[in-house]
Order: sequence, then structure tokens, then C-alpha cells
Amino acid sequence: MSNVPENSVYGGPSSQSLARRVTLTSLRQKHRRGEPITVVTAYDYPSAVHLDMAGVDVCLVGDSAAMVVHGHDTTLPISLDEMLVHCRAVARGAKRPMLVGDLPFGSYESSSNQAVDTAVRVLKEGGMDAIKLEGGSPSRITAAKSIVEAGIAVMGHVGLTPQAISVLGGFRPQGKNISSAVKVVETALALQEAGCYSVVLECVPAPVAAAATSALKIPTIGIGAGPFCSGQVLVYHDLLGMLQHPHHAKVTPKFCKQYAQVGDVINKALLEYKEEVTSGSFPGPAHSPYEISPADVNGFLKELQNIGLEKAASAAAAVVERSHESKSSDGENATK
Repeated sequence: MSNVPENSVYGGPSSQSLARRVTLTSLRQKHRRGEPITVVTAYDYPSAVHLDMAGVDVCLVGDSAAMVVHGHDTTLPISLDEMLVHCRAVARGAKRPMLVGDLPFGSYESSSNQAVDTAVRVLKEGGMDAIKLEGGSPSRITAAKSIVEAGIAVMGHVGLTPQAISVLGGFRPQGKNISSAVKVVETALALQEAGCYSVVLECVPAPVAAAATSALKIPTIGIGAGPFCSGQVLVYHDLLGMLQHPHHAKVTPKFCKQYAQVGDVINKALLEYKEEVTSGSFPGPAHSPYEISPADVNGFLKELQNIGLEKAASAAAAVVERSHESKSSDGENATK
């Protein structure tokens, strides 16, 4: 419940979803029943509230915030402290979804101890339920295993792993030849063996994703990986058509379906606001709700005059006069 009084000027939304919190157990049950798992990547309180109300299963606080929110060209620059800010904001807004926080580049590669320490912070300071880490190199498999052994749920991530663009040579799909396709499946299996409860498959051909999904006992979450995964994930801003990633400056990612054109709505609203402020039509009487009684107005005007602010008193008096004229006009129109 909000601690803001009901009659205050500002107030947050009321409690969102009354449904039970999604847990690792409920996700596993859903997977066993063959029900698709819904995941959305989001980065702040308002988007988390929307996910909560929509009943999305999992909210991933992704390091893609570096690009979508902070405007970088890659995911690499975002720091752990910045990620924790996003995690906390999402945790305040999403009460139903399972919350998963990305480990940002540079926060877990040095050692298993560093990986565990970072994962602990994401849960304790970020309010997350689990963490996600990228890649399937031996050191990252070891890191995933260590984090699981520390009692923290881990989601793996194979295929296109944006943190590895230095090695991959850019944002390139994976699994498009025999060796690469086999590597995707083998890496997913290794992450399962390390104790991951789920694996994201990003930008791989549908047959490769289907093979990995069939080979694994844990759910796969696809993004640009076809319809044969255990679930799907898209970025909040992408699926709403809010903006474009810097590395897709001219087009939306090929795998993304836009379920709305919210960016167009936002642009239209901002232009209308600018025009109304410029023309003086906003704010009108309907959006100027706070009044001062006639007696207090007179006293206020006298006080202004007493302290030598005659010009200010005249300005206030003119506003009162215009308000009276407007109300009189409205009254006359209502009786016609």
C-alpha cells in the first residue's frame, strides 16, 4: 500500500495483480504441462507495473538497458550499480512475475567468487529472484555452477550473446552452420548440467532451437529463435513500437513483432502539448483546479500592495477577473 495520503496531489497506482507470485516451482510446473512461458525485458517501475497487470510470467531486467535506456551502441558499458538501480525500480512495480536480473559485462568473468558476489548483490540489493548470465565458455559454465551452489537460481543464455560481440564480430545470428548449430545445443546442455533452470536461445535458426528444446529438460526461452521454444521473450520497448535500438537505426530487429505503435502516439501527444502550451490553450480552467477564496484573494492583494508589489497585485487581480468572466460565460451558456 502507498504511504501517500488519498487526497494528496500526487499518488501512485493501486496494488496491481492479486495473483500469486510466479516462482521457480510454478515455472517448472508450467513447463511440464507444456504451457508456453511469457517473458518481457523491462527496465523501470512503469513498465514493470504494465507487465504485472498483463500477467506476464517473467520480467527480465536486461543489460540491454545500456542500449534501450542509456543510448549506448552495445550492452557493454552498463555497470553493476546502474543495473541495480533498474532492478530495484522493476521490483517495486512487478509483484507477480518472477524477476530475473542480468549480470552485466565485467561483473562475473574474473572468478567464480566474483560471479557469486555479483549474483548475491543482484538478489539482496536489486530485489531479484534469479540472475541471468551469458555464454557457455568453460569459465562461465563454472561461474553458473558456483552461483547455483550458492543457492541462487540461474538462467543461461546461448546463441547470439551481445556481451561477446568482440569475439562474434558484431550482432550476428548463431547456429547457421553445422559446427555452430551443434555448439548451441552442446552449450545449452552444459548450462543445464551446471544447474541452470532455463536457457535463453537468441537469434538461432528454428530447427536448432527445436533441437535444443528437445534435448533439454529445462525450459528454453526464445528470442529470434522460432516458435518451438518453451517460451518467448521480447523487449518492452520493441514489442510496443516505442523506439529503435541504436544498432538497428533504420529497422526494427527482424525477429520482433510490434504489437503497437506507441512511439507514434507519444510523438503525437508531445507535439500537441507543445502546440497547446505555445498557443496558451493549456492549461485551461479544467487543469487549473486550485482556488483561493474571495476573502483571501482580497487580503492577498492588500498584502502585495503593502510590501510594494503593486504590479504583482495587478497581475493577480487580472487573473481573478478573467476567472469570474469565464465562469459567468459558462453559466450563461448552460442556461441557453
